[in-house]
Amino acid sequence: MTLGTGDEITVGNAIDPRPILIVTGLVQEARIAAGPGMAVICSSSSPTQLRALLTVVDPESIRGVISFGVAGGLDPSLRSGDVVVATEVLSGDARWGAGLSLSDDLIDRLTSGRRRVVRGSLAGAEEVVTGKSCKKALHLETGAAAVDMESHIAAAYAAEAGLPFAAVRVISDPAHRALPAIARAAIKPNGQIDVAAVLRGIVRNPGTLHALVSTGLDFNRALRSLRGCRDFLIGSEGLEGEGLVPETV
Repeated sequence: MTLGTGDEITVGNAIDPRPILIVTGLVQEARIAAGPGMAVICSSSSPTQLRALLTVVDPESIRGVISFGVAGGLDPSLRSGDVVVATEVLSGDARWGAGLSLSDDLIDRLTSGRRRVVRGSLAGAEEVVTGKSCKKALHLETGAAAVDMESHIAAAYAAEAGLPFAAVRVISDPAHRALPAIARAAIKPNGQIDVAAVLRGIVRNPGTLHALVSTGLDFNRALRSLRGCRDFLIGSEGLEGEGLVPETV
């Protein structure tokens, strides 16, 4: 799914007509990101689909790559709605630096609206990390603040193409909360939520309703925070720097 290929953006004294590639996992994230100067792709929370989508993106047609969306919390101090600006992305033995520095003015815009912004590493996962014990183990292993299923793929693509890379992720499910199975199974191939599947799951197991409501409240809080973070994308029109090569731990 691709949204929002945009207009010419001024960079310094030159005009670079190429958009920034915004990598998302859910259609809600893609809709927030879409706009002038942005070429948005949505993986529908499928690493396989994201890799396939990136094979048809010509790296010469874009100026940089930003991973943008929600994430699972690993750092127990983070709550839903908190913003993680990546310093690096980790996956297995590979790590990629996030090379887009943020000005103080941009940090001020990100933190407006009572959003908490932290800098930290992101862990990349091929599957949703759901249980509290799994989140704790991943945090102890990597020291990462949050986990998602797109940032490591986007970072690897940017590194191979020699493009600048950044990632901004908002905590949806905090470290202390396990994602209910019904929520994990409710994402359609197009990235939208399958409401009918959710309702069927509640009918089969009414005890999941409380956990599902809590998850939904966290997710909505994260999306509100993410909308405020779109200033990051607008401010990234000055995206510049060398492409990053993955380092081996």
